Amino acid sequence: MDVADQLEDHRARCLPHLLTLRMVARDMPEAPPPWLVAADVTQATKAILTEVEAAVRAVTGGGPGGQAGPDSPGAGIFLSVRLSRLAVAADGAITAAGAGDFTQLRIQLRRFETLTSAIWAVQEASR
Repeated sequence: MDVADQLEDHRARCLPHLLTLRMVARDMPEAPPPWLVAADVTQATKAILTEVEAAVRAVTGGGPGGQAGPDSPGAGIFLSVRLSRLAVAADGAITAAGAGDFTQLRIQLRRFETLTSAIWAVQEASR
């Protein structure tokens, strides 16, 4: 399986979890209990982080600062930094969910989704 196929597989495995986060982030007249939302957010963000980390390894050849290819020598470092920012956004979303702060949760989930999309765009450009 080549890198393009691996990326597509990782991205496809993220979709159900991204949909879960979108549903959590939408305005609901009756919000579920914070502990239930926190569990959903934790499970979805961790699954996405796992897939994104695997995709980064596929693109960079496994090294933390590895090179993605001759046309993009700094992509590995760039993706590593983006992955760290994604983990921070996930932690922020989990914290907001646990606190029952649904306004902050929506903000953090939008940030998380934006960072995820940016990582996929960089990975696609690096292959």
